[in-house]
Formats: sequence, C-alpha cells, structure tokens
Amino acid sequence: MESQTRSFCYVSDEIDGILRLSRGEEHAPVNIGNPTEWTILECAKTVQRVTGSHSAIVFRPLPQDDPSQRRPDISKARRLLNWEPKIDLEAGLKLSLDHFRACIKAAA
Repeated sequence: MESQTRSFCYVSDEIDGILRLSRGEEHAPVNIGNPTEWTILECAKTVQRVTGSHSAIVFRPLPQDDPSQRRPDISKARRLLNWEPKIDLEAGLKLSLDHFRACIKAAA
C-alpha cells in the first residue's frame, strides 16, 4: 500500500473540466482529472497534517485486482479544452475541512 498511488481532483476543477467538455465539439473520451500522483501513505499523512489528527495509519491488504496506480493523461483536455486542475490535494483537503466544519457549526 505504501507505493500504491492515486490522483485526486477537487470537485470544482472536475466540474469545470466537464462543463468545458460539454460545451465543446469533442465527442470522443477525454480524461478530466488530476495527473499528480500521491502515494496512499502521502495522502494519509497530508490528511493528518491538515486536520491535526494523530490517528494511526493502518495498513491493510489491497483488494483483489485493485490497480497499484491511477493517473489520468490529461494532455487531450489541455489541448482541446485549455483545461487543467488548479487545486492540489492539500488545498482541496483544507477547503473540504472548512466546508464540513461550517456544516457542523450550522447544524449545532
């Protein structure tokens, strides 16, 4: 799991890319995502840092057939849509944390 990677695209970036694609002339598949890879361990440590958590990071066996890498090639989106993500993982986590804190406060 330490070397397993994922890429994370913040929702506003994803929506922007999808909207650009829907307004264009391209009808073939176009990857809309974030090509920056993070190991799952790096992601977990970033979550700890952003949230101030001291939770233990627990390693579990990977599910069967789970890919070790997921990284979209967004060169077509860059070329056709003039699009690429703007919000990195840490900034997206901070925005999400602020949102959920505000929801909890409003519900109290």
